[in-house]
Amino acid sequence: MVKVIRAKLHGLRVTGADLHYHGSITLDPDHCAAAGLYPTEFVDIWNKNSGARLSTYIIYGEPGSRCCVLNGAAARTCQVGDELIIASAGEVEPTELYALKPRILTFTPKNEIDQQLYYEVFESETRAFDFRIVDTNAGRPATAHNYANVDVRAIRAELKAKGLSDGDIADFVSKFLAR
Repeated sequence: MVKVIRAKLHGLRVTGADLHYHGSITLDPDHCAAAGLYPTEFVDIWNKNSGARLSTYIIYGEPGSRCCVLNGAAARTCQVGDELIIASAGEVEPTELYALKPRILTFTPKNEIDQQLYYEVFESETRAFDFRIVDTNAGRPATAHNYANVDVRAIRAELKAKGLSDGDIADFVSKFLAR
């Protein structure tokens, strides 16, 4: 068995902290459903601003609220506005990696879902276990970016409003928003 990523919220911003609430992280259930995260599921949290790392469990907040609230002792690890990576892991046999498609969501500065990606392990000509990131909007391999304030969702919508096809938009995103 190997421990692998199962789901990830990347770049979600902290909206609150409640030191006196029972420990956990309160998340928007809409975000959790899109990524495949469950209530009471344990997750690892990495604060991109401070470097703090912790483990806690998910509770659901108000649907559509885009909330991300650290509760209990976890509240001391962040400030409102800090950017987090929230990851869930699972254990699988290596051969199960081919069927596993971990869902990865990236977020705008307002905690709106920006990109919906998934990781894909496949057998290539050169290795038994190869890897790529697939953009669910384009349905093909994506070049993931790491720009904190790029709102890919808004860029896609603007290009769509200008009459570009889905294929042209995907090409633009791959070409100009690549690392």
